[in-house]
Parts: sequence; C-alpha cells; structure tokens
Amino acid sequence: MALIDWIVVALFFIALIGIVVWVFLQREKDTKDYFLAGKKAGWVSIGSSIFASNIGSEHLVGLAGTGFISGMAMAHWEIQAWVILLLGWVFVPFYDRIKIFTMPEFLERRFSSGSRSILSGISLVSYVLTKVAVTVYAGGVVFKEVFGIESMWGIDFFWISAIGLVVVTGIYTVLGGMKAVMYTSVLQTPVLLIGSIVILFIGLTKVGGWGEVQRIAGDNMHLMRPISDPEFPWPGVILASMVIGFWYWCTDQFIVQRVLSGRNQTEARRGAILGGYFKLLPVFIFLIPGMIAFALSQKGLLNVSSSDSAFAAMVAQLLPVGFKGVVVCGLLAALMSSLASLFNSSAALFVGDFYKKFKPKANEEHLVLVGRIATVVVVILGVAWIPVMLGLGKVLYEYLQAVQGLLAPAIASVFLLGVFWKRTTAKAALWGMITGFTIGMFRLFLNVTVGAKVALVTEAEKLMNKVNAVTEYTRELLVTNIQALSDKIATAYPAIGDSMQASLKDAAVSMGSITPESKEHAYNMLSQVSGTLNTMLADQYGFLYSIASVNGHIFTSLLFIFCIALVIFISLFTTAPREDQLNYTMYAATPEEKAITRASWNKWDVIHTIIIVTIIVAFYIYFW
Repeated sequence: MALIDWIVVALFFIALIGIVVWVFLQREKDTKDYFLAGKKAGWVSIGSSIFASNIGSEHLVGLAGTGFISGMAMAHWEIQAWVILLLGWVFVPFYDRIKIFTMPEFLERRFSSGSRSILSGISLVSYVLTKVAVTVYAGGVVFKEVFGIESMWGIDFFWISAIGLVVVTGIYTVLGGMKAVMYTSVLQTPVLLIGSIVILFIGLTKVGGWGEVQRIAGDNMHLMRPISDPEFPWPGVILASMVIGFWYWCTDQFIVQRVLSGRNQTEARRGAILGGYFKLLPVFIFLIPGMIAFALSQKGLLNVSSSDSAFAAMVAQLLPVGFKGVVVCGLLAALMSSLASLFNSSAALFVGDFYKKFKPKANEEHLVLVGRIATVVVVILGVAWIPVMLGLGKVLYEYLQAVQGLLAPAIASVFLLGVFWKRTTAKAALWGMITGFTIGMFRLFLNVTVGAKVALVTEAEKLMNKVNAVTEYTRELLVTNIQALSDKIATAYPAIGDSMQASLKDAAVSMGSITPESKEHAYNMLSQVSGTLNTMLADQYGFLYSIASVNGHIFTSLLFIFCIALVIFISLFTTAPREDQLNYTMYAATPEEKAITRASWNKWDVIHTIIIVTIIVAFYIYFW
C-alpha cells in the first residue's frame, strides 16, 4: 500500500462518513423510516443495495477460491439472476398488496403465529452464527493478506481488521438505519465494480488472455458436471441452486427488505431488475479472477498460499499503485455493506416479530431506539463469535455453503405452497418447517462430526476424476493434492493408514509422467483408497454414514422434495384455511390491485428482463 492508496481509502471513508452524517441529521421518526428508509427508496438505490448486500465474504473469499479450485462449477448459484426477476415481477406486487413489514409477518397472517416465531428464530440464529461470523472471519483474513501486516501494537492484525470492520459498520448502521445502508450502497457498488473489473483485466493481460486461461483450466471450464461427479452432480446442482435462490432472493428478510423500501411497485421492480443485471457480474469479477489466479500460479507468475487467498493475492501482487487502494475500498465496501444489511435486518426481525409482542403499545420512537439497541447486540455477538471463528473457521467455512442448502428447503417449500396453493394449512406449514429444519440441522451435525472423514472419500473420488483430465499444467498440483490427502488420512487414522498412504504415494509417483499407463495406475490406486475408506466408514458409522455421505446438493434437492410432499400431505388431512388467510395468497388480488400492478411496468421493463434472461441462456450455452 503506497501513500496514494491510503489517500484513496481515506477519501472513501470521508464520503462514507458524509452520507451517514447526512442521514443521521434527518432523524428517523418511526420504524418505517428506520427499517424501510421511509418507503421512499428509488430503483437505483434499491438495485445497488440488493447487489452490495449480497456481495460479501462468500464472494471475495469463497467464490474466487472455488474458481481457483473448481473452475465454473459454482457459477450456477451466481448466474441464475432470473430468480431476482421473479422477486420483481411476482413477489413485489404480492408483498406490496398484503402490506407486510417482515417475512415472518407474512407467515403469521397466512398461517399462524407459531410459523412466524419459528422463521424469525431460524433467521436470527443463522444471521449471527453464519453470515456475521464468516464475513468477519473473511474480512480479517483478506485484509491481513492485502495489507501484508502480521501484527500491530503486539496484536495479530487479523483481530484489528476483523473487530474494526464490525465496529465501524455497526456504528453507521445504528446511527443511520436502512437509509444509511441504502445510500452508502450507491457509493460502495461502483467502487466495488471498478476495482474488481480492473483486477480482471490486469489478470487476463498478465496470464496471456482468455484462451490461455481456458487451456490451463481444461475441464474446469464446464458448468455441467456428470451425475457421477462427487462434488457437483448436475441434477443436484441445478435444483439445489434454484431452491436456495428462491429462498434467498424471494423470501429472506435480508434481501426482500430492500424492495419493501421502494416508494412504489415501479421503483421496487426496476430495482430488482437492476439487481438482476448486477448479479450477472460476480462470475466475471470474482469467480473468473479465481480461475485466472490458478492459471497465473501454474505459470509461476503469482504466489497463492491457499485457494481462499486467491483474490487477495491478486490485489496484493498484481495491482499498480493507486488501483490497489480502489480495490481495497471495494473489499471494504463489500464486507461492510453485507454486514450493515445484516445488522439492520436482524434488528427489524427482532423489533417486528418479538419485541412488539411484549410491548404492543410502545410508540414508534421507542421502537426505533430498541431497533438500535438490537443492532448493537448483534454487533457484540458478532465480535464475541470472532475467537470461535478463528479457532474453527476453516472447518466452519468448509461447511458454510452447505448451511444454506440445509435451511432453504423447509422455508422455500412453505412459502412456495403458501403463496401459490390455497389449500396449504397452518399445521402443514408449521410441521413442514419444524421437520425440514430438524432434518437439515441433523445433517449439519453429521457434517461437523462425521463430515471430515466423509470428505476424505470425496477427495479421493475427486482426485480420480482429476487424474483422467490431468495436463502438464495441472500435474504438479494433482501430485500436491494426492500428498495432502495422504497427510489427512495419516492424521485421521494414524494406526491403520499405512497401506492407504502407500497406495497414495504410489499414485503420486506414477504421476511423474503423463501416459495412459501412469494415469490408469494412479486412478486404480486412488480407487483402492476410496473403496477402503468407504468400507471402513460404513462399518464404523452405519446408517449415519449413509446419510452423511449423500452429496450435499443432492441432499438439498431431496429435502426440498420431501418438504413439499410433507406439507401437501398434512394439508390434505387438516382443516382448510380460513377465508381471511386466503387473502395472503397470489389469487386474492382485486381487479383494482391488478390494474395498479399492470400500470406499474412498461415495455422497457420487459425488454430489460428479456436481455437478462438471454445473457443467462448464452452463458449456459458457452460454458456448458
């Protein structure tokens, strides 16, 4: 970081402080002002906020890291921007008509107060223990790498950057509420985009162009992987990404709160469409740079200590003076905006779904104060979780992507049926969420307890696939990964791992050259290790291993199908919903309300929607 880089960062913070002070001086008068920006937000701020709130550590660290390791496999979760269009065209008119404040409030009106409490509780716990924890952890890791500072004042720089990130973000969220989140997003989004686009083009120039990336990446360029793929079987990936997308973009308070703040349906829908355009970008500004980082590292042009540090390594080693400061501002923008949105949404859930029940007569100014206090509590919990995250971060982060896949099916199935099927009953919704959530958390428990050993089998199977596709560029990395698997097995099974280690050593040695015979031999050795591990774990854990070994994306898909079937089954054998509950289905709109919705869009909204869908289809065709 040169002097000019620090000047750029300082100017960014001055602009940020100016926005927060301006918002604070306006003083929120009620909860609508504090949590929904007074319902006066325009489409630019809504779309920017959707994008900036979504972009967090899972992109800066996780998406670039998976691009480095797995290529295009994780692009499904990012490129399916059509789900945001579903939010704008279908759910914006619906939510506007029923006049709800939070997503759990919808469940109470459509079903029961029990459903509302369950969703609120799940959301709050997941916000604090996953989104806050991972964003803070990744922020500490990224900034330690970018700044190249090991310690300051005798304290590990991880702690300084992580705590500083939470405290600064918490202050401007507490002071400014949703307006601060919305308007700072307008500043943060272009900064993030400019910095990331710069690093994309510099990386492509350094590596020798897109064709060179394709040549080195090989099979990792493909989106669709075989059903037999141990990590990304295409049926599971397609359905799981849709389920998670529907839950996240159409029902999660974290995102939906942005469109609820729109001054009318037109602004909210156009904000969602703008968010759809923005959502096409992460693959190009985070995932592909991860693939470029892999290509650069294979050519000896970039030193990457781990896949998770791929993006930060490019920032630290490739960017010229001045631009590094811009990208650091982009990193700060992504992390802070994601945390700010999270803090505000958590406070909105607490005030709307818990506190108001205890203090139904509390005035609006008191509720705003409680919202600020709730935000402070979430900030404190986020800081308190840092030492746990520091100790368990690698294990927790490894399974974090699976957490959404375990939470989403129960919630998505209840929302989907509740909105589109009149016969869905309160008892069906309640037990659908309880059962789906319980099964999901049981699988998460198995991931944490048995998952590390299951991962050994998956790793062996993944290496078998890599042997078949090995090139001169990937041979050395393959050998390194085989040796790493050997070390993991030695740690997990110190008494009986000798024979498997011998097989893996044999496989690594045979990869000294790339011939059909050496590839076949290495494949057979890895297959032998995989089979031995599989048999041993099945004998050790029995039925639990059978559940834990199901591919995570397949498990998400099966859990969603199960939840849908369960809710339908219970609905058919329980009392039908009351007439007033049917007002909260998609079919209750009056002719006047339908006319308002029709008047809220024009041909340009349709044209932009078609453009986004066309880009998505073209992307799938190109990377198929």
